[in-house]
Amino acid sequence: MGRGVEWEIEPSLDRMRDLVDVLGEPQRAYPVIHVTGTNGKTSTARLIETLLRERGLRTGLFTSPELSALHERIAVDGEPIGEQRFVEVLRDVLPYVRLVDDKHRGVRVSFFEVLTAMAFAAFADAPVDVAVVEVGMGGSWDATNVADGDVAVVTPIGLDHTRHLGQTIERIAAEKAGIIKPGAVAVLAQQSLPAAEVLLRRVAETGAVAAREGIEFGVLHRDVAVGGQQLRLRGLHGTYDEIFLPLFGAHQAGNAAVALAAVEAFASGAPSRGQAGLEAATRIAAGDDYAGGEEGQLDPALVRSGFAKATSPGRLEVARTGPTVLLDVAHNPAGMAATVEAIHESFAFSRLVGVVAVAADKDVPGVLDQLEPVLAEVVVTRNSSPRSMAPEELAEVAEGIFGAERVHLVPRLDDAIDRAIGLAEETGEYAGAGVLITGSVVTVGDARTLLRVGAPGGASAAGG
Repeated sequence: MGRGVEWEIEPSLDRMRDLVDVLGEPQRAYPVIHVTGTNGKTSTARLIETLLRERGLRTGLFTSPELSALHERIAVDGEPIGEQRFVEVLRDVLPYVRLVDDKHRGVRVSFFEVLTAMAFAAFADAPVDVAVVEVGMGGSWDATNVADGDVAVVTPIGLDHTRHLGQTIERIAAEKAGIIKPGAVAVLAQQSLPAAEVLLRRVAETGAVAAREGIEFGVLHRDVAVGGQQLRLRGLHGTYDEIFLPLFGAHQAGNAAVALAAVEAFASGAPSRGQAGLEAATRIAAGDDYAGGEEGQLDPALVRSGFAKATSPGRLEVARTGPTVLLDVAHNPAGMAATVEAIHESFAFSRLVGVVAVAADKDVPGVLDQLEPVLAEVVVTRNSSPRSMAPEELAEVAEGIFGAERVHLVPRLDDAIDRAIGLAEETGEYAGAGVLITGSVVTVGDARTLLRVGAPGGASAAGG
């Protein structure tokens, strides 16, 4: 943490290349599925990892940011590495980090670069059969991009992190397209036309193979179900029926389709770099996953059982009932639009009260515009991040959108949650009300701690 805040970065892969070089290239000890995009990256990465693990593979999963504890970003076999193991890995890599610091005088290895190197090293030590690696920001110069993904996954691209990635969809897409490497399979979620054009241009330039949602694979049918949704998915090598996904919203159905295509592409022979990757691919191809269907099709029973176990903490997660309290990490207009659509579809609230704390560098009016039609009242506050917009400023923006009578300013998040629950617990015409806590990953992480929600991957309520 002494290496600076995560969001202050020096865009370059030079330090990271030097670091993995002195570490012995741990990111090449196993095949990698690399995941980028603006919205849905973490959910999609978790779904991919769950399917791979259901097939009997030992998995590594690297996601960011954390909800509760830093060590949860690095997981092996579906469980975050423990605090003791986290410290051990950090101590192992620090001497090499200092060597690279000395080489790049004036610009030290960053917080995220150290964490990424720790993940690669932990996965090599485990060892894992395959690693699912989520990009921290962008793609081209992200620290994770020293790995060459056999499968490169791009979830929906929108405007976010514009200070670092650019002010247009095209520029952001170009940064994210950087994870698509020569000979890889690029699994592309549904994109706007400008983003799709940039991504497909990168596919052509690298000689990769494109698999596009809505063309080569996608959601054929979905029904709302108790605790989630029932899906029929078309994969790259077959159709999969009667899939229960315990996550809410059309966007999560799309994430599931992308995850399925990524695992199919990986299992059916995406080129694996290095001897370790080749051996893993050989073991995978020799398994029983192809029984009962077209060549390359996964075992439908494994797909059903894998998706039925899916979790995505902080994504329309039910934190408590009586009243129902939902937690959602949406922090840009596109993400919030998907959240609002899922709430309309899956929850029958007579009245919904919001608790909102958001980073000052986000499109705050755009986020609040999406929330206004669904929230009866909103409690504005701040979270534990120094980036959090001051509650007074947030209240001023909110009053311009909601009207002053619908906005409550409560400086502390714990008091804000209490206030919102109190508003939701009013009787009479407001029976059946709920609370939505949203605006930031940090907001949701803080709320999970305050509400004592189980750690990610544990026994907490299924999220959306």
